[in-house]
Amino acid sequence: MTTRIEIDHRKPRLGAERHPEKAHRPDNPIQRKPSWIRVKAPTHPIYHETRNLMREQKLVTVCEEAACPNIGECWSQRHATMMIMGETCTRACSFCNVATGIPKALDTDEPRRVGEAVATLGLRHVVITSVDRDDLKDGGAEHFAQTIRAIRASAPETTIEILTPDFLRKDGALEVVVEARPDVFNHNLETVPALYPTIRPGARYYHSLRLLDRVKQLDPSIFTKSGMMAGLGEKRIEVLQVMDDLRSADVDFLTIGQYLQPSVKHAAVDRFVTPDEFEDYARTARGKGFLLVSSTPLTRSSYHADRDFAALRTAREEKLRTAREPRA
Repeated sequence: MTTRIEIDHRKPRLGAERHPEKAHRPDNPIQRKPSWIRVKAPTHPIYHETRNLMREQKLVTVCEEAACPNIGECWSQRHATMMIMGETCTRACSFCNVATGIPKALDTDEPRRVGEAVATLGLRHVVITSVDRDDLKDGGAEHFAQTIRAIRASAPETTIEILTPDFLRKDGALEVVVEARPDVFNHNLETVPALYPTIRPGARYYHSLRLLDRVKQLDPSIFTKSGMMAGLGEKRIEVLQVMDDLRSADVDFLTIGQYLQPSVKHAAVDRFVTPDEFEDYARTARGKGFLLVSSTPLTRSSYHADRDFAALRTAREEKLRTAREPRA
């Protein structure tokens, strides 16, 4: 597992200071990871170039904040998922390593810096995510829209994928983001409905599902995407029901990856799902009609996002071509 790297331009926040709402919880021992989960520490020189650029532009990445195990591979290929609207989340999901608390005011210059970083890296495809900002009237929707527009201005050939909060009780917010026309709209359901009270207590499963459905109603040309974690105690039949729910919302792309416990204060890993089980989920999801499925132990929402976007476009073109062909 890659060691978490602190960002130099701000004071590190660790332990109870990083997750004050979890300090009172009993410890959940962290299990030893199986061989198929382990990854090498990052050493590639381009990894360090990417890291330095993020420091220079004072940008936050979810790669670091969420302690992603794929950071070495992705940053070595100049792929990074930028996290806007600060590094402090107003929610307290029991699976997430992003710091929680009272966030600072929005940085109005951030969209410009993100746009410049995307151009400097020469990205074909970029993923922009954020913390939850329940403190803002629009949940940060306009900041998302400004960031999309800034990337279009600095790197017009770059395709844009956003991974948004749920904009719960933020009327009109979704419409603002969709109007900015990202190429991919991603919002993760994260887990099965029965586990929401303990894993994602600040969210509502059916609200998140309706959010994805509404994107397609507003602009059918935008690809929609959602992901969930395995190994939190969910049953297979529950995972299959989530797949059906997502297809009922016409979601194009599904990701499923292994949950990894960030600390002893986070939700415990119920079990490590085997690669064969992940492949079974992938086959089943493809059979249900998703244009694209990524289901492996190390799958994360933004993992191989540029390659997957190309595959999404190809899959949609093939589906449309097949639909136009006369039946024999």
